[in-house]
Amino acid sequence: MLNTQLNDRPDPSTASGPRGYEFVDFADLPGVPCPCGTARRAFADLADFPGTIHVTDISADARRHYHRRLTETYYFLECGPDARMELDGETLPVRAGQCLLIRPGTRHRAIGVMRVLIVCLPKFDPQDEWFD
Repeated sequence: MLNTQLNDRPDPSTASGPRGYEFVDFADLPGVPCPCGTARRAFADLADFPGTIHVTDISADARRHYHRRLTETYYFLECGPDARMELDGETLPVRAGQCLLIRPGTRHRAIGVMRVLIVCLPKFDPQDEWFD
């Protein structure tokens, strides 16, 4: 049965439309200033992908902000010894290997040096960054 299923798939070399995958090297993407530091954003221009993937280097002066529409998921790649997240006034210590989901409307900022992989749904929109 598995062979039949595999054989029923279109041959990617002859299929019309986009490839079945996309590949990005974050080192090749430009760093863009953001309230948290510097972000490199992938897949923003893909119509068939519902979000964006960011690698963000957090700066010491990250600004507290929120999003009205966006949900962000942070996966902490690297963290300094005092890395923390401020979430609606509550402070949460974080370390590499942990993951945090931030819902729309949650005031947040990173505190300390860290590198974070962020999955943003729907696609990141710079018009959806709000400050109190």
